[in-house]
Amino acid sequence: MKIQDINVLSPIEVKQEMEKARDQKRVYFEFSHRRSDGSIRDVEVYSSKIKVKGKELLHSIVHDVTERKRVERMLQEREAKYRDLFENAPIGIFSTTSRGQALSVNTAMARILGYRSPQEAIERYPDLRSQLYVNPGWRDRFLQLLQEKDYVENFEYEARRADGKTVWLSMNARIAKRNGDGSFIINGFATDITVQRRLEDQFHHAQKMESVGRLAGGVAHDYNNMLSVILGYAELALALLKPSEPLYNYIQEILKAAERSTKVTRQLLAFARKQTISPKVIDLNETVEGMLKMLRRLIGEDIDLAWLPKTDLWPVKMDPSQIDQLLVNLCVNARDAIADVGKITIETQMVTLDKAYYDDHMEFAPGDFVVLAVSDNGCGMNKEIQDKLFEPFFTTKAERQGTGLGLATVHGIVKQNKGFVNVYSEPGKGTTFKIYLPRHVDNVVDPQEESLAEIAMGHGETILIVEDEVAILNLSRAMLERLGYTLLTASTVNEAMRLAEEHSGEIHLLITDVIMPEMNGRDLADQMHTLYPDIKILFMSGYTANVIAHHGVLDEEVRFIQKPFSIEELAAKVREALEPLPPH
Repeated sequence: MKIQDINVLSPIEVKQEMEKARDQKRVYFEFSHRRSDGSIRDVEVYSSKIKVKGKELLHSIVHDVTERKRVERMLQEREAKYRDLFENAPIGIFSTTSRGQALSVNTAMARILGYRSPQEAIERYPDLRSQLYVNPGWRDRFLQLLQEKDYVENFEYEARRADGKTVWLSMNARIAKRNGDGSFIINGFATDITVQRRLEDQFHHAQKMESVGRLAGGVAHDYNNMLSVILGYAELALALLKPSEPLYNYIQEILKAAERSTKVTRQLLAFARKQTISPKVIDLNETVEGMLKMLRRLIGEDIDLAWLPKTDLWPVKMDPSQIDQLLVNLCVNARDAIADVGKITIETQMVTLDKAYYDDHMEFAPGDFVVLAVSDNGCGMNKEIQDKLFEPFFTTKAERQGTGLGLATVHGIVKQNKGFVNVYSEPGKGTTFKIYLPRHVDNVVDPQEESLAEIAMGHGETILIVEDEVAILNLSRAMLERLGYTLLTASTVNEAMRLAEEHSGEIHLLITDVIMPEMNGRDLADQMHTLYPDIKILFMSGYTANVIAHHGVLDEEVRFIQKPFSIEELAAKVREALEPLPPH
């Protein structure tokens, strides 16, 4: 028998194996031998030259290593599978020491942390305790939990990326090995939950704002009813007095206080998105330009006001009075942020936000937007203040210098018009508020209404007022009788229907509260139309819910007056309802 008879390798393969052994400085060769039964076995051959009777022979010791090779191949296959899983897993996998040294990370973990490769991540993070955790206390808490139970599940913390940005991670880990010196090896995996956390924060913030909004809306509704009585009777009393009389000044102060309170309730309604609005297609540049003179008086002589309009601006559809509210609140906020001399800049822009922008700014939506930006070079804000900026009653101003409703009002108005607000600010570097309003596709701008110069008087028309608050009912009657109208009044729906059925003449106008115990104002108006087909309708309320409006936007052809109202406002709304302008 010759060696070639049992060695299944070719002469070339034998030579290659011998060279391999020499390169690896091995004293043995690895071959495959054929047994007499034809089976193949893996062997290690140890060979050396010997002389026997003057002849040089090759002496070999052969070990059967078939089983060992089988186990080695199985381990190599498992290692390859593990390595493939480790490298290609969609979640981050890591191994570290309890002292913070990174031993291994996979590609996904490196990518989460903003590195190009696992090796780069390991080199850049020799001490995870001080470099990875935004708050080192999270690391201490993580190790404490590990030592208590040997494992940690769903541990959430904020990590610092290579580019300085932060991500939120959810981590599951366990102690893989304990060392004699008290240290240990940690194996685990991590998932990026930044988007999930952002959505949760937005959801909780929206829930909180919605709850406060409901409360604010309810308070404003009840408060408006009381203010209506105070404001209305103060106006009527003032009209009966001469300026020289002592009571005249007292009642004037009551009137001023009531008017200031009215502004607060309307801010509450704006924040709660229960402010009733009449949107119009407007040119934002024209609306802003109409406000500039008043805004310059508002901010004072020491602050320069710059106006940078974008030409050929897309139109937007919203209530023009809300633009006034936005500008006043933002400019007052900017003014108060400037200690002495400074500059406020108002500008308009047009932007198109694509899906890629939306992926990074989930509070936004893709589409075309007109941007109204108000910037100042004042004191700026830190992140903690920015996080609370739009909460109602939050203010950094001194006591009695602010209500904390200005920016909450801005937020409510913008959300009611399906827009977005972005704030850019740093301490000592000023602040920019950017308001994104959806582009209106129709380029036809509605004509602006002219303000009435004098009180519009009545001509004896008959008006039926339905209001469940008796004080407001009596006040409205007194106001309208003073304006020259004939009045029928009812505090319940049933009483109103009885009066309408029994009345022998024409009823020209129904003024009704929107929310009443027996029936809402919309349904009452429908029933009244069956008795008086030509009757005109004017709704009034502290806020409207969705009876005559959807998300605060009035339905077509609906006429509405917001409580509390002055006698001038009531007079104008009544004449507008009785003598509607022809359509444009």
